[in-house]
Amino acid sequence: MKIVVVGCTHAGTASVVNMKELYPDSQITIYEKNDNISFLSCGIALSVSNIVTEPEKLFYNSPENLASQGIITNMKHEVLDINFDSKTLLVKNLTTDDVFEDNYDKLVLTLGSWPIVPKFEGGNLENIVLCKNYDHAKTIIQKSEEAKNIVVIGAGYIGVELAEAFELKNKNVTLIDSQDRIMAKYLDKDFTDVAEAEFTKRGVKLALGQTVQKFEGDKKVSKVITDKNEYEADLVVLCIGFAPNTNLIKGKLDTLPNGAIIIDEYMRTSKEDVFAAGDCCVVRFNPANENRYIPLATNAVRMGTLVARNLVKPTLKYMGTQGTSGIKIYDLSIASTGLTEEVARSTTSLNVASVTAIDNYRPEFMPTFEEAKLKLVYDKDTRKIIGGQIISKIDLTQYMNTLSVVIQNEMTIEELAITDFFFQPHFNKPWSLLNTVALMAL
Repeated sequence: MKIVVVGCTHAGTASVVNMKELYPDSQITIYEKNDNISFLSCGIALSVSNIVTEPEKLFYNSPENLASQGIITNMKHEVLDINFDSKTLLVKNLTTDDVFEDNYDKLVLTLGSWPIVPKFEGGNLENIVLCKNYDHAKTIIQKSEEAKNIVVIGAGYIGVELAEAFELKNKNVTLIDSQDRIMAKYLDKDFTDVAEAEFTKRGVKLALGQTVQKFEGDKKVSKVITDKNEYEADLVVLCIGFAPNTNLIKGKLDTLPNGAIIIDEYMRTSKEDVFAAGDCCVVRFNPANENRYIPLATNAVRMGTLVARNLVKPTLKYMGTQGTSGIKIYDLSIASTGLTEEVARSTTSLNVASVTAIDNYRPEFMPTFEEAKLKLVYDKDTRKIIGGQIISKIDLTQYMNTLSVVIQNEMTIEELAITDFFFQPHFNKPWSLLNTVALMAL
C-alpha cells in the first residue's frame, strides 16, 4: 500500500507515526513545504518570555526521526496539483525547482491553516510579522529584543499570551481587537473582565472595539492607525485568526464556504481513498450539534490518529469536540469547554441558561485556600450541559476536561449534581465545584 501525506505538522505527524505502526509494510511518503515538522506554535509566547529558553524545544518530532523509521520524508517539497481521478500528484522540490509526478493508493491531506492577513495599507512595511511557525517564532524573538513599542493585533489566545510575554520583557504593549472584549470566543464577559484587569494593572494598553485601518512608517512600521486612535509601533504581530490552507483542493473536494474540508466520522473526504485531518478540516462541535471550523492542535492529533485507524476500513469513529482550551495569564489559570453563554445565545436556537459558583476550592480550615469561579451553561429545555468556564489563582483547569466528557456524553444538570467525585481537604470540599454549580442550576 502506497500512502502519500501532504503537510506534516500535528495531524500529519500523528497519522504518519500511527500508520507506520499499523501498516509497517506500507510505503509512506511525506511532502512538506517547510524544513521542519511538529512545531508547537502555542509555545511561541513561552519562548518570547524566556520560560522556554530555546524555541527548538517546541518540536516533539523531527524529519530525521521519521526517516529512521523508514518513512520517505521530503522536506521543502510543495504539492502543486492533485488529480483525484488518476490518483496522481504534481510535486515541486523547492530546493532544486525540479517538478515531478507521484501517485498514491491512499492520500492523507493534513494541509493545516494559515494566519488571516487582511490587505492593510502599509501592510508590506518591515517589522509586521505573523505568528504561526518556527520561522515566525525566531523572527518575533529576534525583533522583539530591539523593539520598544509592540502592537499585537488580535486578542485571541495567541495574541493575549504574546501581550503578556512582551510586557514581562518590559515592552510598551498595545493589544488591539475589533471585539469589545479579549478572548470573546472562549469566555463570557464576567471572566474576561478579570483577565483584562490583570493586563491594565500591568500597563498593557487594551485597544478593544477598534478596527485597524492602516500602518504608517518609512520602510519599517512606526504607527498603527485604527478607526478610533493611533499607536506607536516598532513591531506589529498579526494574530487575527486562522483559515484552512486548502487552495490546493479548491473546487475538487466538498468544503465549507471558508475552504475547510468536509469529512465524515471516519476522516474520509468526498473522494474515495482520500482522508483529511487537522486545521484544514471541519470538526463536529458537539455542544451545538453541528459542523464548525475549530483549529486546535488537540483536534489535529486526534484526527490524525483516526486517519491511521480508518485507512483500510471504517473502524474507529470520531467523537467530535467540545473545543476545550486553557490559558494562563499572569497568576490566573483559566479554561473553558463547549459554548459560552454569549456564543450559545447568538449562534444556536437553544433555550440557554447559566449559573456561576464562586467558592473557595478547599475548606477554610486549611492553612491556605483560594477562591475559584466556575460557570455552567446549559439548555433549559433538555437540561443538557453545553458549556463551562473556570478561573482561579490555583490551577483548577482540569475541571473543564471533566466537563468536556460531561458535554460529550450529553449529561444533564441533574446527573452532574449527584455525580460521584472524591473529597480530600488538601484538594477540594465535600461537594465538588462541579456538583456545587449543578446544584445551583437545580
